[in-house]
Amino acid sequence: MSSIAVAFDTSNYTTSCAFFDGEGGANSGRLLDVRPGELGLRQSDALFSHVRRLPEIVDALPFDGQIAAVGASETPRETEGSYMPCFLAGVAQARALSRFLKVPYFGFSHQQGHIAAAAWSAGHMELLETPHLAWHLSGGTTELLLVRPEGVAVRCEIVGGTRDVSAGQLIDRTGQLLGLPFPAGRALDKLSEEAAERKSYLPKKDGCHFSLSGVEHKMKKMREAGEPDAEIAYFSLCSVIRAVHQATEEAKRRFGDLPVLYSGGVASNSLLREMTPDGIFAEPRYSTDNAMGTAILTWRAVNALG
Repeated sequence: MSSIAVAFDTSNYTTSCAFFDGEGGANSGRLLDVRPGELGLRQSDALFSHVRRLPEIVDALPFDGQIAAVGASETPRETEGSYMPCFLAGVAQARALSRFLKVPYFGFSHQQGHIAAAAWSAGHMELLETPHLAWHLSGGTTELLLVRPEGVAVRCEIVGGTRDVSAGQLIDRTGQLLGLPFPAGRALDKLSEEAAERKSYLPKKDGCHFSLSGVEHKMKKMREAGEPDAEIAYFSLCSVIRAVHQATEEAKRRFGDLPVLYSGGVASNSLLREMTPDGIFAEPRYSTDNAMGTAILTWRAVNALG
């Protein structure tokens, strides 16, 4: 029977658990329920939902092995003061399991997990050992990171990204305007394929940073003008992609021609992948769920103990 590392991640929108045995593993996750027409959950509601969902998530995980260590995403980032209550659900579950099994517990950040999951599923685990650029594109985060190895994990420095609306927020607001279900990424991606004119807008930039509020304003004007839903969907997505590309080019001028890893739920977008042939992308299911990344880092940590 092989030894495995088990990890939990209870982010703002997904309850997830995964295991990793050094080569592969499996993950189980479920989006939290958001009422139709709403764009998210309060932290208290998200925390309650995670606690309710965790037993069924664990039951759905088909693992067979000796648990060597347990890990969890403890914070959004690994910086001081980074905190969200919803992560307490996964941390509590992991710490209790660690105590009862008498195995080590390791905590990481949600962002570190995203990067590890993306690197592993893309077949580029070497990125955990070398400096690179990484995008964390999700519902609440649009950050361009300079990533450096640090111990068994990585240290992320924010060098660019949005200064106002995140990519995921813009996508969900577009989806809400068009009557699409939340989260709107998948439906908006599909709708954008029907666009014929394919218009877009290059957002204002400041170095490696940019603003997406102008895209939102123009998207609403398109809606008021009666433009087709598919054109609005394409406009929003392509404008975000152009901003990401522009910031990436500036970062490469500053930090060198480093490889660029794409992680987070928005990184599963097919238009982004099509328009970024030189990017390194996670498999779509590991773009949205980083319990696997936390399990990978937990495995690295317990094996580093010797």
